Amino acid sequence: MKIATFNINNINRRLPNLLRWLHAAKPDVVCLQELKSTDDDFPIGAIGKAGYGAVWRGQKTWNGVAILARKAEPVLIRTELPGDRDDREARYIEAAVNGIIVTSIYLPNGNPQPGPKFDYKLEWFKRLRLHAAKFLKQDIPVVLAGDYNVAPAELDIYPTRSWDKDALIQPKSRAAFRSLMAQGWLDAIRSVHPSKPMFTFWDYKRNRWPRDAGLRLDHLLLSPALAPCLIKAGVDRNVRSEEGASDHAPAWIVLR
Repeated sequence: MKIATFNINNINRRLPNLLRWLHAAKPDVVCLQELKSTDDDFPIGAIGKAGYGAVWRGQKTWNGVAILARKAEPVLIRTELPGDRDDREARYIEAAVNGIIVTSIYLPNGNPQPGPKFDYKLEWFKRLRLHAAKFLKQDIPVVLAGDYNVAPAELDIYPTRSWDKDALIQPKSRAAFRSLMAQGWLDAIRSVHPSKPMFTFWDYKRNRWPRDAGLRLDHLLLSPALAPCLIKAGVDRNVRSEEGASDHAPAWIVLR
């Protein structure tokens, strides 16, 4: 089974890019973030014609998450992260596909920091850890996939000081990611590629794509029940070079 996560950065604007990639890569499950689409505007017709069932939670202008399944219909479990009834941002969706629970996560960016947006990021991380712990307690096969808006280590960002004040690489952001991992999750990309940067995001500004000035923000974390099934993992970098591309590239894993 091939599972991918892809911050599409406006699904309707990037729909031709998404459909080309689906046709070429043929992932079995795709977790999308930053739909920037309402529920009614989600392009289910085109995605259905491409051979994918889908569940999604949209939000006007910002956010939005979805899970696609090839030649299958994902079984929707939840459309929000538990723990805060007042949180209305569309950042989490969870579904079952072929006996595996898959999430699509769009963790808050947290900028500017310090401030309320950074506090929201850390609180969201805390809620995610509490929810993730329930999966492990039940020994369920789970993939926590998505855009975590964290570059966990120095290897996950190009050599620079220009991001030093950014929420993506703050010590508290990285500590929150490590705390989640410490529950027993496997960082699939880093496990397969322990010494390569494996960037998934290149900002549109300052010529960062041609310079390969990237960050690894998109992660697929495997529960202990799934970790032994990991065969391959990678990033489809070429997708970032296409005309009209998202500023992210799809990251993917293959499970036996």
